[in-house]
Amino acid sequence: MSTPVDLAGLDLLVRVAETGSVGAAARQVGMAQPNASRLLGKLERQLDLALVVRTTAGSRLTTEGEVVVAWAREALAGVERVVLGARSLAAQRKAHLTVASSLTVAEHLAPRWLARFRREHPDLHVSLDVGNSHHVLERVVSGRVPVGFVESPTVPRTVASTTVARDRLLVVVGPTHPWARRRTQVSAAELVASDLVLREAGSGTRETLVRALDLAGHALGEQRLELASTAAVKAAAAEGGAPAVLSELAVAAELATGQLVDVPVADLDLGRSLRAVWLPERRPEGPAAALVRLARASAPAATRAASRAQASPSSSR
Repeated sequence: MSTPVDLAGLDLLVRVAETGSVGAAARQVGMAQPNASRLLGKLERQLDLALVVRTTAGSRLTTEGEVVVAWAREALAGVERVVLGARSLAAQRKAHLTVASSLTVAEHLAPRWLARFRREHPDLHVSLDVGNSHHVLERVVSGRVPVGFVESPTVPRTVASTTVARDRLLVVVGPTHPWARRRTQVSAAELVASDLVLREAGSGTRETLVRALDLAGHALGEQRLELASTAAVKAAAAEGGAPAVLSELAVAAELATGQLVDVPVADLDLGRSLRAVWLPERRPEGPAAALVRLARASAPAATRAASRAQASPSSSR
């Protein structure tokens, strides 16, 4: 058999067996009788069997037709189980939203977003997969999550993006560090020459610093201390041994209490965009799209204006 058997033909054959009439079976499926007859003829040609005998009193199945109907009932029941099962899986997926987020967004912005989102979608279970920006992009590109939030200065061409918030990095030191008392700005050259404590490679914070230094004509040298969490970097910097470069969102509390001191930098642009990212062929819809809209709406007016520009076709990368 070179072509698959038409399930509609099998369904119609079963209905002929149940009603004793091609016309009655056709009415059950909303089909004109001539079309039903053609469909049964096509099924007979596909199976190379005579299945139905048409008489003036109605239609009856041949012996072969009765055997085929028994098999067809099993096949159609199996297809129905597949359809019902798939619909159940789709319903479960719609009731569960998993998104990925980089650390800064996850710790300082996402809790507020998700609290409001849960109030608006009380029946939806939401999970947050947290990692650095590289991890988030991998989860999005692999299709494991419909949307992610990253803090890296650029995103690959394999994803589309829109800005949901603005942030900037600060150079911070502990109160006993010599820079905590200096009256002049620190230069990019001094920053590069210092023994920085940094986030690990792959973090958006580190990538933003590396890009800013590169634009200023400097390269980040090999560092002695790399830590995989913002909290660890803050703790190390607060001890006073080395400067750190962290999001102003992450250090606001420590600056307010004096545990860390903000050190102005003369010639570096450390501003950055926090973005939602997704696969171009899987544009967020339903709950995922609602979460992105909520995140953008939570930003200040200036950020929302920047988001609209970032989301234009020419810059959605």
